[in-house]
Amino acid sequence: MARRWHLAVLGSLAAFALACEAGAGAGGTGGGGGSTPAKGYPSSMAALGDSITAGFGSCGSFLACGRNSWSTGTAEAVDSHYRRILAKNPKIKGKARNFAEPGAEARSLPSQVVQAVDMKAQYVTILIGANDACAPSPAGMTPVATFRRDVDRALTRLKKGLPKADVLVAGIPDLYRLWQLGRKDDRAVRAWQRFNTCRSMLAAPRSTTDPDDARRRQVQARINDYNDELRQACDKYGSRCRWDNDSHETSFNLDLVNQVDYFHPNQKGQAQLSDATYTAFG
Repeated sequence: MARRWHLAVLGSLAAFALACEAGAGAGGTGGGGGSTPAKGYPSSMAALGDSITAGFGSCGSFLACGRNSWSTGTAEAVDSHYRRILAKNPKIKGKARNFAEPGAEARSLPSQVVQAVDMKAQYVTILIGANDACAPSPAGMTPVATFRRDVDRALTRLKKGLPKADVLVAGIPDLYRLWQLGRKDDRAVRAWQRFNTCRSMLAAPRSTTDPDDARRRQVQARINDYNDELRQACDKYGSRCRWDNDSHETSFNLDLVNQVDYFHPNQKGQAQLSDATYTAFG
């Protein structure tokens, strides 16, 4: 999720990342068997976004862990969109791909869309924006107009390449609430400081001075603006795009984030995100 704080760590672990996951959804398990597919369920899907969707940190290490992704994961405990669809349509088995990238911002979305188009995905999930807000300071956050431009560019490319695909756009989770819950926890504070996690929101986590509070509220206001733009962009897309009304209110309390960085959702957090977003799939 946070774009800068983990890049050095990811670089040192890159050799191990290939061994972590062969690809989310590639060998999924679940119901279906030889049953007749339920009408209206896709036979392929793609996940786009950042480290949340990539399942980063959800396997107890500083790596992406696609099997726990809320969107295309195969872990039974998460009950991802992929597994739920698989139970209704066995034709989707092995046809779910996760193109989400740790550290991705909205500007990365168009290139991810190209991959979804190439695989001819019938269902696409999008969760993006946390990294645009998680800058070293509020001044470094992506401007709202730039964020919307990048999202529109991606959705335009998606609609042109996959005009019949269904699209789910999920809101950015509540990072201000995570700060509220974690600022008094010694383990969370140490992790945030050690990894310089989302400094625009989580720098000086124990401070409640007016400047620090104003900084955090500025970041939260920007996230709210991003969510407004995501909703409007989805509305503009048309009837095949569905905006999730609940995930942007999701708060990953300390029981739902991993105990490495106390920021990214753990397996339980991914399961909650799947629950919060699947209703929008409908």
